[in-house]
Amino acid sequence: MSTTATPTAKRVNYLNVSHGVKSWLLTKDHKRIAILYLISISFFFLLGGLMAVAIRVELATPAGDLVEPDTYNRLFTMHGVLMVFLFLIPGVPAVMGNFLIPIMIGAKDLAFPKLNLASWYVFNVGGLFMIWAMLNGGVDTGWTFYTPYSTTFTDTHVIATALGAFIAGFASIMTGLNFIVTIHRMRAPGMTWFRLPLFVWSHYATAIIQILGTPVVAITIVLVANERLFHIGIFDPALGGDPVLFQHLFWFYSHPAVYIMILPPMGIISEIIAAFTRKRIFGYKFVAFSSLAIAVLGFLVWGHHMFVSSQSVYAGIVFSVLTMLVAVPSAVKTFNWTATLYQGSIEWSTPMIYALGFLGLFVVGGLTGTMLATLGIDIHVHDTYFIVAHFHYIMVGGAIMAYMGGLHYWWPKMTGRMYPKFWSLISAGLVFFGFNLTFFPQFILGYMGMPRRYHAYPEEFQALNVLSSAGATILGLGYLIPIIYFVWSMRYGQRAPANPWGATGLEWQIPSPPPTFNFDETPVVTREAYDYAGIEEKRVA
Repeated sequence: MSTTATPTAKRVNYLNVSHGVKSWLLTKDHKRIAILYLISISFFFLLGGLMAVAIRVELATPAGDLVEPDTYNRLFTMHGVLMVFLFLIPGVPAVMGNFLIPIMIGAKDLAFPKLNLASWYVFNVGGLFMIWAMLNGGVDTGWTFYTPYSTTFTDTHVIATALGAFIAGFASIMTGLNFIVTIHRMRAPGMTWFRLPLFVWSHYATAIIQILGTPVVAITIVLVANERLFHIGIFDPALGGDPVLFQHLFWFYSHPAVYIMILPPMGIISEIIAAFTRKRIFGYKFVAFSSLAIAVLGFLVWGHHMFVSSQSVYAGIVFSVLTMLVAVPSAVKTFNWTATLYQGSIEWSTPMIYALGFLGLFVVGGLTGTMLATLGIDIHVHDTYFIVAHFHYIMVGGAIMAYMGGLHYWWPKMTGRMYPKFWSLISAGLVFFGFNLTFFPQFILGYMGMPRRYHAYPEEFQALNVLSSAGATILGLGYLIPIIYFVWSMRYGQRAPANPWGATGLEWQIPSPPPTFNFDETPVVTREAYDYAGIEEKRVA
């Protein structure tokens, strides 16, 4: 790939704050908007994490002696709501996608810069509704808002919280629309579909889900609010409604939403593995199309959340088979990443440690997911801590592990500064060890029959819960250390070169941090993605 050097006069990097806060709040620069999103979602992640700490402290002892049962219900509900709707779903697309997609395809910005800025404001408005609800007593329905409890039997702030999720959903739709148009219309000359980085492919597939799936959950939330306000018989059986209808509508979106959470992290892993093995991703086209396959098949498996509902056994069998099928494209990615590692020139950098950690944790999450697709096993462990462990291995062990890897990989590009390698390796080790100590015992607890969402439990479960709470302490420390050294690095870190990792891709061909408009002249792409062989041949010559 070739780029034209940017004249010194135009090399004003996007981090320049000489024009004050107003220049940030009114910016249309996709890179600045990505940083604004990073600040916002980090705040919500911190809030959700503090609630997780309170939950694990409560569960360290069998008796519910820290908070009242109702308070505990509100804690785990707000933890789930903040983490799912304000961190996991928007996280990688809003931060990494916003920052990198235009640069990776050779564009100067996203297709709709004003819409991009509007999405950040809309996202924060949704977050403010949730914060207001939390400060005024919270909500106790669980993050799924199951009816008829959410519409009839609770006096907590269901409408305000659900409205926050509804509004934040519009930000997701705006971002997805922006990505689709940008990828279709603004690729540099020579940037064919099969020269796109796999990071871009994963975000393209994610954007499809955002556009098609988010309106469904938005309509569902509106129906819940209407039933709660006006007592319309939609979901409440006492009014002639059907609560299982809510589950169908909710999970029709919320299972594809799992792939909104995990597809962009998969794109990150592809970039990191290619960079630190110095190889083109094995089976590039298969990995690219597997992202689209996940997006399509993800809309066909929602019923596996409903094996114990009034759904028919025949429907359960169909959804079981389809859930097994959706595991295939994920397995394609995993096997192809593993094949890429084979005989690669592996560099044991911090991003690579996170990528390898992702592979281990995601495989455990995926395999337990196929176990839960089996009706007999799912019925046995339904609503136990087995479920909690499974989705945390996907959402935290997978998505957040990759997110941390991506931050460490692109932090020099985003800020122009390096971070301390020693402390970054320590934090990566703490995150991996702490995560497994936190959540692996929960598989055993769930199989033994400990139900989720209970603040008290029999004494025979205490040892495993103490291990889980100890692991959460280590995991929290592992997340805290990067916050400290990332902030430190912005002032004291060594200045980063344009390409500290020796990676391919257009983002590594421009200065660190990037100029305001990325490229002075549109680059011309002349090589395949991840053409490390071409680079090595050029060096030898």
